[in-house]
Amino acid sequence: MVGGGHSGTVTRRAWVLFAAVSVLWGIPYLLIKIATADLSPLLVVFGRVAVAAVLLLAVAARRGTLAALRGRERVVVAVAFCHVIVPFTLITFGEVRITSSLTGLLIAVEPVLIALLLLRRDPLTPLRAAGLVTGFAGVAVLLGVDVSGDRDALVGAGMVLLAAASYAGVTVLVQYRAGDLPPEALAAGTTTVATVVLAAAALFALPTGPVRVQAWAAVVALGVLCTAVALLAFYRLIALAGSGRAGLIAYANPVVAAFLGVTLLDEPFRPGTLAGFALVAVGCWLTSSAPRRARSRGRGRPRVPAA
Repeated sequence: MVGGGHSGTVTRRAWVLFAAVSVLWGIPYLLIKIATADLSPLLVVFGRVAVAAVLLLAVAARRGTLAALRGRERVVVAVAFCHVIVPFTLITFGEVRITSSLTGLLIAVEPVLIALLLLRRDPLTPLRAAGLVTGFAGVAVLLGVDVSGDRDALVGAGMVLLAAASYAGVTVLVQYRAGDLPPEALAAGTTTVATVVLAAAALFALPTGPVRVQAWAAVVALGVLCTAVALLAFYRLIALAGSGRAGLIAYANPVVAAFLGVTLLDEPFRPGTLAGFALVAVGCWLTSSAPRRARSRGRGRPRVPAA
């Protein structure tokens, strides 16, 4: 089990894990862009989760934690759809229409959406209300700067925002329904369910033309690094530093995504884009400033990250 609410100095190992996960969850958008140049989005999603499922099942089996999933099948299936199938598919299809950097920046709104979902449990203080307004203002600026007048790009951005909403919803679901499950077992179960669900559809999305080696390599990297390794590293980070500090990944990985998109893919990055992300980041910080009482209710429950 992983826990939150840690206090004291963050260890060097925790900082290393923080940096590693920030990169591992910042590069998926670049890899998706490379993979979808030759492969259908659906096949990319299937390949990613299938590779991750094989690795995570091996880890969970070695640790002997798979038995913990017995009797919790409904929760595992729900998490599989909300954390893997729906967001992975929406992000991959959405990124066909918008840049990888914008995709990463839009996903950063997730903490704001989580705060919105938890309004009934956590009091809406003036600080958090300001955070909600600021976060959504940042999204509006990002959409106005990067997709204004482009209907296709607007559809893609909408898909990514729906994916962020799905991530937010599953975070709440896991906190209150699956926080007692071993993280590697939950990750193995959800990726396995996703692989089975997507398998049939992937058969109809096989490539009809030549596929470059880098496209297949991108799919493998998505599964091994950005899903399996990143999930295990993130859960270990929670154990070392607590869920609150680990949640700061939401601020770091969009920066990595934008940097890679601009430098490696020559994607545009305008001053308005920076302003929009700054508003989103401030909104996330303000909405995360929950009262002590509200925080204590969530201690000991892992957060499900956006990957």
